[in-house]
Amino acid sequence: MGLFIEIHIIQNFAPSNLNRDDTGAPKDALFGGFRRARVSSQCLKKAARDMARNMALLPPERMGLRTKKLADAVIAHLPEDRRSDEEERDEALARVTALFSCVKIALDRKGRSKYLIFLGANEIKALAGIVDEQWDALASKAALPKEVEKRVRKALDGGKAVDVALFGRMLADLPEKNTGAACQVAHAISTHKVDREFDYFTAMDDLAARDEPGAAMIETIEFNSACLYRYAVVDWKKLVENLEGDRELALAGLETFLRAMVLAIPTGKQNAFAAHSPPEFVGVVLRRAAPRSLVNAFQTPIRPCADASLAKLSVQALARYEEKLCAAYGAGEWAWFDLTDGCPEGLGVRVFSLDALTGWLADREF
Repeated sequence: MGLFIEIHIIQNFAPSNLNRDDTGAPKDALFGGFRRARVSSQCLKKAARDMARNMALLPPERMGLRTKKLADAVIAHLPEDRRSDEEERDEALARVTALFSCVKIALDRKGRSKYLIFLGANEIKALAGIVDEQWDALASKAALPKEVEKRVRKALDGGKAVDVALFGRMLADLPEKNTGAACQVAHAISTHKVDREFDYFTAMDDLAARDEPGAAMIETIEFNSACLYRYAVVDWKKLVENLEGDRELALAGLETFLRAMVLAIPTGKQNAFAAHSPPEFVGVVLRRAAPRSLVNAFQTPIRPCADASLAKLSVQALARYEEKLCAAYGAGEWAWFDLTDGCPEGLGVRVFSLDALTGWLADREF
């Protein structure tokens, strides 16, 4: 039987444009027949990875790097005398390019791959070590010894990077080195229907004369205001597998993921809107059978009323829907904190802080 750790979040934002589409408008979607605000899963995962890195929630060697600039990443870990001036860096670039070519990953003249590649910090360091050790061999136009290719393939093992283990990766040129994601993140959607709004704004020239009419710039920006339901789930067995059986690291990664997902907020248009609203409800559920999202609690959009916030009404709807699903499919093991006081006490264990919630998770038996 599997074990799935779910995160359910209700988070209300004032006017904002956290995640834009190709026209600059906030992303949205139809759900339940109504237009909803939307924040993509990729946007949420990027924000969580950045939060984990910026807050140093994990050691740097347990994080990955997603980039096309593979040569730059490897060269940065070479000894100083291999990269201290432009000529030496050009030599290093040629050798790194040769190293990747032996496993069919082509780099262009600037050392960039054709697509983003997700590598763990330990993988990058290991590749830099091979370049340094095989410096002369990589300068030769002769084919590299087979053992070098084997070492490169062996180095591409995920490096026990937690974010690689959680979110997975695809190496089109080395499919045997693909990593299946242990985590799935849903697109966040609003629990209520939304309409796009437009902010017409002007900017004035500080050096304009008093009698100089008009604004220096006139623009419009689209925005919305939304109470979002966010959902993510981690497959515990797959996470441990991706981290080479290291259960202690998997637990640390799980706690980090929970904290980062709760605290991280996308950066889109934040200088214009400063939409820094933390979640008002966070629930963690352990399910032993199959994961289940509670998004259908909001098929019928929540309607605002004068005596309760959208967040509170959303929490109440989520709790009611979970109770119905528990009766039909069985209950999970819940812990939650709720700033709206909308969640009934009967839904698992109530805690009162994020620290307490991560502590509850750390005390579970996996």
